[in-house]
Amino acid sequence: MTNDYAGEILAGSVRATARLISWLEDEDQRALEHMERLYPHTGRAYVIGITGSPGAGKSTLTDKLSYAIRRQGLTIGIIAVDPSSPFTGGAVLGDRVRMTRLGVDPGVYIRSMATRGFLGGLARATSDVVKVLDAFGKDIIIIETVGVGQDEVDIIRLADTTCLVLVPGLGDTIQSMKAGVMEIADLFVINKADRVGADQLLSEVALRIQQDSQIKNKPWTPELVKTVAVEDQGVNDLWDAIRRHRTFLESDGRLLEKRRERTRNETLQMIHNELFRRIRGRLAENGELDRLVDQILAAKTDPYAVMRGVIGDWLHTP
Repeated sequence: MTNDYAGEILAGSVRATARLISWLEDEDQRALEHMERLYPHTGRAYVIGITGSPGAGKSTLTDKLSYAIRRQGLTIGIIAVDPSSPFTGGAVLGDRVRMTRLGVDPGVYIRSMATRGFLGGLARATSDVVKVLDAFGKDIIIIETVGVGQDEVDIIRLADTTCLVLVPGLGDTIQSMKAGVMEIADLFVINKADRVGADQLLSEVALRIQQDSQIKNKPWTPELVKTVAVEDQGVNDLWDAIRRHRTFLESDGRLLEKRRERTRNETLQMIHNELFRRIRGRLAENGELDRLVDQILAAKTDPYAVMRGVIGDWLHTP
């Protein structure tokens, strides 16, 4: 190991943190040994998810919420997931420029990440980046998802508190009546609440909470908060609601159980990813995959038999 990035991160090095995150995004195997050393130093940070439709004002809300948290003396890590550039594969920063003032605050670390085609509103490496920022010493980690609509539910697997941002006039009066993303929210944030239709949207969401058995039967009843993030209105109310949800989770062991399930799923996913990487590499080494594809197209075999054969060879079982 040429650089002790893990040790530097624990000592507060921004440069080492950025380098390790880049390795994680690029699936560079050099990151693994550093992550193994950092892992015992994780588990302290509280993770907040900010999700919702494109144009809902998630970036502005994240910016203003971060200021409210910083006023409490807490340090913050922000992971802003952006669409991938079709030309470079990198993040399209878009309105990330709104966080430029936070970027000069030594108590705040901001990282934009590209989805790189990964679905669910997050980037593939988001979970690992959360661990890096946790070990880096951040008290609060905010994940702002890319904004892909009803399928954007992966955030619930990473966040301790998930905030769903809705806006009047962007079709959210219809979205609020749909399943899926509605059921992942711990808090509903009606942003741009100075617009016409905000009260109607609030009423529709409240009615949905009362009528939807999937939401109503949860131990925690989602709270509704109205904000006008661009005017810094309601942001302190949102932070108070997040803290109430955290207190609820910590009061009876629900936070520990939630993180236990998260660790279980992450471990299985890591095993899956590593097996896939190794098998894919072995098949690509000698052109074996192309040979198998040719056989499938020539009707000499089929994908199911190929799958069983490859797995059988890998596990050394018949």
